[in-house]
Amino acid sequence: MSNILINVSLSDEPAQKRPPAANWKNKNKRYRKKPREFEHRASSSLEGRNNYNHRTGQVLPPRQNGANHSAPPTSSNNTTLPSNSLCSASPSTSAQCQEKQNDSGNTKASPSCSSSQKPTTTQSSSSAAMPTKFLAIDCEMVGTGPKGSNSQLARCSLVSYDGDVVYDKFINPPVPITDYRTRWSGIRHRDLVNATPYIEARKEILRLLMGKVVIGHAIHNDFKVLGYAHPGVLTRDTSRIPLLNQRAGFAPNEVASLKRLTKAIFNRDIQTGRKGHSSVEDARATMQLYREVEEQWERTLASKAQNT
Repeated sequence: MSNILINVSLSDEPAQKRPPAANWKNKNKRYRKKPREFEHRASSSLEGRNNYNHRTGQVLPPRQNGANHSAPPTSSNNTTLPSNSLCSASPSTSAQCQEKQNDSGNTKASPSCSSSQKPTTTQSSSSAAMPTKFLAIDCEMVGTGPKGSNSQLARCSLVSYDGDVVYDKFINPPVPITDYRTRWSGIRHRDLVNATPYIEARKEILRLLMGKVVIGHAIHNDFKVLGYAHPGVLTRDTSRIPLLNQRAGFAPNEVASLKRLTKAIFNRDIQTGRKGHSSVEDARATMQLYREVEEQWERTLASKAQNT
């Protein structure tokens, strides 16, 4: 009589079948082997076609004139295989620019190519709008105080070396006017109704005079009403240039008026009529007188400066 043993399981879960250990290991080896073969084949194909670097996972672009074009570095930890689109990828924008230049022989970059350097634009010269380094000045004054004995600036004109008007404004004095001196100044009440205030005009004038060679006739009177002292080396007074007196036939030390000098040298009349003087006309006459003896006078001044 034989003994029969029956195992009874009280659990509701079905019994799980487990494959033999040997078969499971063999199957894992086959699964691991296929990706390695695919990776080897893909890398060999990519390296042959597009210079794919299997170690870095990086596709090198086509050669440019016999040399590899540098590509941006990629992380060495990235082991993902490139997609098929990378195998036929076109060169970068900069490479296209270079190829276009090499093919056509034109060194000018295409407008579609990006560049870190912006095109230079022609800058308008600001010196064209500024006066030259020579300015002639003439001021017209009105009287203030008792009997108009005090002189105040009422008009100022500046002209360039060529006689062009740089500045010409009526100026309203800071104190009440008692004598317009119209016979000499040409200033009338209506001229100063909307005139520029003295403080504002003075700033404008001094800004123009800075660094310039300023020419005037009895110029100390002009600077006095401006409350300003210009550097002596940049000041030219046509009333004190012996060469002009020599040209006019006057005594060397004579202080001749602007009207007399202009008439004697250029045979031209200024300051005529009952309307009074024009500061623009006087400034132009002053500049013309200076230019008549400019070369000789500047040599004389340079010689004096060397001897001192």
